[in-house]
Amino acid sequence: MLDPALLRDQFDHVRDRLLTRGPGLEPLLERLATLDAERRRILPEAETLKRDRNQAGEEIARRKRAGEDAGDLLEANKARAETIKRMDGELASIEDERRDLLLRVPNLPHESVPVGSGAAENVEVRRHGEPRRFEFPPKDHVELATSLGIADFERAARMSGARFYALIGAGARLTRALISFMLDLHTGEHGYTEVEPPQLVKSAALVGTGNLPKFEQDLFRVAGDWDLYLIPTAEVPLTNLHREETIDARALPIKYTAFTPCYRSEAGSYGQDTRGLIRVHQFYKVELVKFALPAESHDELEKMTRDAEAVLTRLGLPHRTVLLCTGDMGFASAKTYDIEVWLPSQNTYREISSCSNCEAFQARRAEIRFRREGGGRSEFVHTLNGSGVAVGRALLAILENYQQADGSVVVPEALRPYMGGLEVISRIGGAGLISGGAGL
Repeated sequence: MLDPALLRDQFDHVRDRLLTRGPGLEPLLERLATLDAERRRILPEAETLKRDRNQAGEEIARRKRAGEDAGDLLEANKARAETIKRMDGELASIEDERRDLLLRVPNLPHESVPVGSGAAENVEVRRHGEPRRFEFPPKDHVELATSLGIADFERAARMSGARFYALIGAGARLTRALISFMLDLHTGEHGYTEVEPPQLVKSAALVGTGNLPKFEQDLFRVAGDWDLYLIPTAEVPLTNLHREETIDARALPIKYTAFTPCYRSEAGSYGQDTRGLIRVHQFYKVELVKFALPAESHDELEKMTRDAEAVLTRLGLPHRTVLLCTGDMGFASAKTYDIEVWLPSQNTYREISSCSNCEAFQARRAEIRFRREGGGRSEFVHTLNGSGVAVGRALLAILENYQQADGSVVVPEALRPYMGGLEVISRIGGAGLISGGAGL
């Protein structure tokens, strides 16, 4: 949530920066300005009436002690009380609407974010690795996984509906290998603390990270009287670990990582995005979350992005990193890097990780503060999150980039210790088994 004082005192500046995200915010911002003006008009009147009421009360008491008539003052105070009650009701109504609207205002883009209306105006900052040149027409991951017998989309759809999948044999084992590899890398080399968080959270936790109220249609809610939602990403429980806390500044930065299933409705996705493992309702992800000092948070974003890139580098997957423009950033983000992995079947790069600095936006919603050494007033901490990385997309990228002409898939060297040292996924006996064999 934006600082209400900033919105009030620098309204034109804030409005202009927010409108670089795209059209549609102007009516909401103007309504907030109107509500703030009404609040500032009513408050002094109500305070004056309350002061007059208190002074009259003192005079009423004095007159009663002296045996004098106080009827005129009592009548005047009765009228004041009715007016004060009405004004307090108006202020409460204004505050309720104001807070609801503030929760729907996105974060301010950082000054270093390029202005643009969509993905075409994102800025590539670096690439790693060259896409492989195939001597045969490369298959997509759905065809590869199906022919190897390591994934079943049809049976999963029969039991759960569209955009679910079942991994079998080597497919399941390769997923488990990816998860272990990523967690070991982030905890062992990058300094993150592993957490196993709840997968169900209250609505307040989702408000804290910015998923509610704006994106409720993207969430799965538990039926009945439960105030519980399935998490869309481990960012939600990891960020809320320090909800309503004041952190000692000496402990910052705090770095967490977690593997969890993630659940999203993926409302609005279409076309090839709905084929295979790209956009599904349940998927796995290794998440990275940081709590940082405001002066250090953008340096921490650079480090987090490098940590996520390291996963793909170790796996030998060609990828690039792009800085998102204002019109393509997420709701809670002040600055975001997307890491995109090369998919031969689509002849393009596709997102596999998104690393964002939310600055104080989430912390203000979730009341997460820090206090500097020596005491003083507490301040809102800066929160960051990133995918380190999406497991299903890493799996499909491996299948496509490491495929061979006979339909088998070479296991990246970084994963072989987690696969019992085995090297190639082949169709042997119809179960997607592992065999020895030559590499690429």
